[in-house]
Amino acid sequence: MIKEVVKKDIINYLIKTSDILSKDGPNQSLLLKELSDRAIEDVAVQKDMDLISVTVFIYSLGKVIQGVSAEEVQDLVKEINYAIKHIKENRLGRYNNSIKLLFETIRKNNAKVQIHLQDVLQAARIKKGAILLGKGLSMGQAAGLMGLSNWDLQSYAGKTVAMQFGKESIPEEQRLSSAFKLFSV
Repeated sequence: MIKEVVKKDIINYLIKTSDILSKDGPNQSLLLKELSDRAIEDVAVQKDMDLISVTVFIYSLGKVIQGVSAEEVQDLVKEINYAIKHIKENRLGRYNNSIKLLFETIRKNNAKVQIHLQDVLQAARIKKGAILLGKGLSMGQAAGLMGLSNWDLQSYAGKTVAMQFGKESIPEEQRLSSAFKLFSV
């Protein structure tokens, strides 16, 4: 189930994308880039995979829109409108199918986009894996759940997870003193 605030953001960004595509002009690429930049701010706050997918779609579309035929643009607008309809009606399976079709249309137009999408999805899996580590899963369990190698997750987690724990509540000297007493040193 998608959170209501995320659902509203997704609908809003899809409507704006549809509007940009409906108005043929030389600024489409720039307008899509600006829209994806605004959407990134919501991704940073919401940290939701569905919102990330829509943001990546908008960004990728902005990269390839110049090479997309008028007929394909009409198909994109039609599929975006289906996605909006499905998410409003909480038909998430159909919504996900619409998003997949949108990505397939983009992939047909530019092979470089596929590499970009893979990088973004890999980064998202690594970040989610690090969150699982913070919840007490082992490195192997978290990496396995996210479809990563231990090495991929370890290189990221080593830089981030330990810093989340903050300061110790008991000063270092007091902990050391307690350890010496415990072991009669």
